[in-house]
Order: sequence, then structure tokens, then C-alpha cells
Amino acid sequence: MLKSLIRLPITLFVAALIASCGIVYHQPVFQGNLLETKNVEQLQKGMTKGQVLQLLGTPSIADPFHTQRWDYVATERYTRFSTKTQIKTLTLVFEGDKLTGWEGEYFPEQDKELSQRMKKFGNLPRDKKKKNGESSDSDSGGGGG
Repeated sequence: MLKSLIRLPITLFVAALIASCGIVYHQPVFQGNLLETKNVEQLQKGMTKGQVLQLLGTPSIADPFHTQRWDYVATERYTRFSTKTQIKTLTLVFEGDKLTGWEGEYFPEQDKELSQRMKKFGNLPRDKKKKNGESSDSDSGGGGG
């Protein structure tokens, strides 16, 4: 009888520990160039390198030996210690200063998707507006003169 009374709390503790593993949220970790879909869709053949820089930003890999090729590389992992990393590369090819083509894939901006996932955990930043509609960072001092 005494052994079964000791085993019950241990069994319940182990069961609770195992059950809690499904509750932990692992936010994805992105590294590299996260490109916005609206910007990638604006790419056109004949654009200059300067125009592409304004649209997509600096490439993560600009090889000095292959100046006619720019690579925008990004990775995604769902846990810090994960061995499964997804890598995507968008490669742009130039002739001289003009864009001639591109290929590959990228991680589109995922703000909406991430915020939808985060809502269930209730840890999104709170709106900075007060209940009466005023911003909390507005200057409340008079100071006219």
C-alpha cells in the first residue's frame, strides 16, 4: 500500500511533465535577407544595380570574383538547437550594370502569419494608445510661450 502511494505522485509528476512539452512555443529564427514580396515582384529586367539595391537592399553574398551575380540568402529554424534548417537563395544576374534575370526562392515577409501564430500565446506587444484614444508617448506638458 505504501509503495503505491509513493508511485502515484511520481507517476502524476512524470505525466504532467510529458504533457507540458506540447505547450512550449518555438518561434522561428530567421537569418539573412528577409525580402518583402511586393519588392521582389517589382524586379524588372534592365534595372540598374542601384535600383535593385534600393528595392531589395544589399545582397548577403556579393562575390568579388563574380560581380555579375548577387545572392540573397536566408535561413529559417524553429528551435535554437534544431538540426533542420531551411535555406532559400534568390540569385540575381547582371550584365554590366543591368539586371538580366533572377532565379530561386526566398522567405516572403511573414509578419501577418507570425502575428496570427503569436495571438494564441497572448504575448504580442500592447497598443501604445490609451483608452481615451491619446498616445501614451505624447507630450502632456504645456511649455508654450
